[in-house]
Amino acid sequence: MNALEQITVGEFVAGDFRTAAVFSKYGIDFCCKGNRTLEEVCEKKGLDVHSIQDELNAVLESKSDNNIDFKSWPIDLLIDYIEKTHHRYVEEKSTALLFYLDKLCKVHGQRHPELFEIGLHFKICATELAQHMKKEELILFPFVKKMFNALRDRESIEQPHFGTVNNPIAMMQDEHENEGERFRIIAKLTDNYNPPVDACETYRVTFAMLKEFEQDLHKHIHLENNIVFPKAQAMETKFDLI
Repeated sequence: MNALEQITVGEFVAGDFRTAAVFSKYGIDFCCKGNRTLEEVCEKKGLDVHSIQDELNAVLESKSDNNIDFKSWPIDLLIDYIEKTHHRYVEEKSTALLFYLDKLCKVHGQRHPELFEIGLHFKICATELAQHMKKEELILFPFVKKMFNALRDRESIEQPHFGTVNNPIAMMQDEHENEGERFRIIAKLTDNYNPPVDACETYRVTFAMLKEFEQDLHKHIHLENNIVFPKAQAMETKFDLI
């Protein structure tokens, strides 16, 4: 059996984020469900694993000066990057999208009633993500940084109130899965972000923003599920906490 077939989708993307484009092309979830092997995914979706391997190899063998090896970053730097790049993106874009979706419902809702459902799903998403990010920023990420600093300085740390880092990580992963599913619904309702023929410019811009939001969310979740969380779990094993 080809060794590549046994590599998880998340490991592919963690090693080289450019492979995400291949998985997105075939509708393969590399963030929330990144723990599945390539063989498992292809068998479930009825895809030719060898053809996808060829495409992945082409990406992996190509060179890109813009490719960032996030997996090599120290975890405290990666957390800062996630907060300043992806958390800030969610905060800023959510406000704009809520405004535009509300406007579309008022102007086009009668002819396109699906807009009300799209707007409701995104409103729930924005609310849930805001709470989710606060839990990361105030509880999980500070403890991960505390572990990182303690290992660097060869110091001990006290057991956190949540017991083991696996507990908040499991909660964050469940919430990631919820938002991934919510955006799968939004993508279906928007015909994969293709506006109708009678769409105005605001309509088109809003759908384009929703598509970009989903793409950013995928990368955001990938960085946490496939890089930050495994690193945090590995660090915790070096302390006498469990």
